[in-house]
Amino acid sequence: MVTPLPSATTLASDWVRRWTHLIPAGARVLDLACGRGRHMQWLQQQGLIPVGVDRDAQALVAASAFGEVLQADIENQAWPLSPHSFAAIVVANYLWRERWPDLLACLQPGGVLIYETFALGNETVGKPSNPDFLLQPGELLRLCKGLRVIAYEDGFCASPERFVQRIVAVQAQELDSFLPARHALAHPDG
Repeated sequence: MVTPLPSATTLASDWVRRWTHLIPAGARVLDLACGRGRHMQWLQQQGLIPVGVDRDAQALVAASAFGEVLQADIENQAWPLSPHSFAAIVVANYLWRERWPDLLACLQPGGVLIYETFALGNETVGKPSNPDFLLQPGELLRLCKGLRVIAYEDGFCASPERFVQRIVAVQAQELDSFLPARHALAHPDG
C-alpha cells in the first residue's frame, strides 16, 4: 500500500483565506470535515493551530501533516469535541444540521465562525443535489441568529459552477468597555 504524500489536494477556499485575519494569532482552530487538510495547511501557514476532524482515516493521514487530527463520524456517533472550545471554527462544503448546536457550543466567546457550503439551486449544476445537503435561502443567517454576522453571501459561483452560502460570524463576548469590537472587513495588510 502506498501512503499518500502529506499535502493538501487543493488551495484553501477564497472565503476562508479572505477572513482568516479575524482569528487571533496562535489560536486553536477547528476544521470540521477537514478531508486531506487544505484549510488546515492554510491555517498552519498563518501561525494558527489547526485541529482537524473527519471520518475518513486515509484523508487524515495527509491532514496530520498540518496539525492535530481526530477521526470521528459525527453523523452516527456522539459529538467527540465536548468540552473542547476553539477560537475559530472553519467548515467548508459540509452540512449536518443535527450537529449545529454542538458546533456552536465549541466556539469560544469572541470566537470566529467561517462557514461555506452548498445551497439550494446546486442540484441544477451538479452534486450535491440531495436537499438534505443544501442550505435553504437564508438558512445560515437563521442558524447564526445569536452571533454577530460580519459577512454573508448567498448566490451562484461560476468557476466551478455551484450555488453556495457563506457566513463569517463572531460569538458574543463580555465587553470591558463601551467600545464596539472592530472586525476588519479586509486583511490589515491588504
